[in-house]
Amino acid sequence: MITVLGTGLLGSGFARALCRKGGPVRVWNRSPEKARALAGLGAVPVADLVEAVRCAERTHIVLSDDAAVDAVLAAAAPGFARGALVFDHTTTSTAGALRRTAYWRERGVLYQHAPVFMGPQNAAESTGIMLVSGERGLVARVTPLLTPMTGKLVDLGTRVDAAAAYKLLGNLFLLSLSAGFTDVLALAKSMDLAPAEAAALFGHFNPGAAVPARFQRVIEADYEHPTWELAMARKDARLMQAEADSAGIALATLPAFAAHMDRLIAEGHGHDDWTVVAKDFVGAPAESLAT
Repeated sequence: MITVLGTGLLGSGFARALCRKGGPVRVWNRSPEKARALAGLGAVPVADLVEAVRCAERTHIVLSDDAAVDAVLAAAAPGFARGALVFDHTTTSTAGALRRTAYWRERGVLYQHAPVFMGPQNAAESTGIMLVSGERGLVARVTPLLTPMTGKLVDLGTRVDAAAAYKLLGNLFLLSLSAGFTDVLALAKSMDLAPAEAAALFGHFNPGAAVPARFQRVIEADYEHPTWELAMARKDARLMQAEADSAGIALATLPAFAAHMDRLIAEGHGHDDWTVVAKDFVGAPAESLAT
């Protein structure tokens, strides 16, 4: 018996996939109707949280945040047998992942954080990316259980909170990308270009393909051989801001980034490569995330 706690968009996708693979699946959700909706697919809705996890081969948690995970685990605790496997696919803080791993291990429960880069359809089709990290023996044990649930299982090494950290990094990039799209659409509107016309740019210019190489250039911190001087990048930002201002349209992210560029130019970095904007953050952390 496999249990899924949390049957929102992602959790219900996991439940559907697990049901299709033939094993018995219990489902629980704070809003019981969401769990009951999966009964037609073969899942067994359980209203009582303790009974939902009792005797489960493994439990998968898909909730909103640290507080929700902590509350649900605490309420379910009487149902966990010693040695129970708990997989948490929730996007959480690094501190929360560390604390829960240690706390539940002391109580005989094997908690493995396994956040994902997946949408509901990915979860239902067992595609997308799942992240794991931590104690080598546990990761080796759970790998054959998790691999069928995802298109790619990425093992990030021994650091317990690495999976949580990389998930936050990825989501930050996605948020930044959406913020960039928002400013592109705002600037397009200020220049009287329709959204579809703005989108046509990306049929010819694909900056996404260059992301790994661009990021590598940022972390190499070679500012003395510029491909685009910071002062010139700031000039272009000034042109963008002027177009938006003339149309009375506010940009979401450019003003803050322009102010950051201004500070660095004032410090004497105007003729450095524009990647100097990240200079305060390219030193190696005390402990590599991937170790």
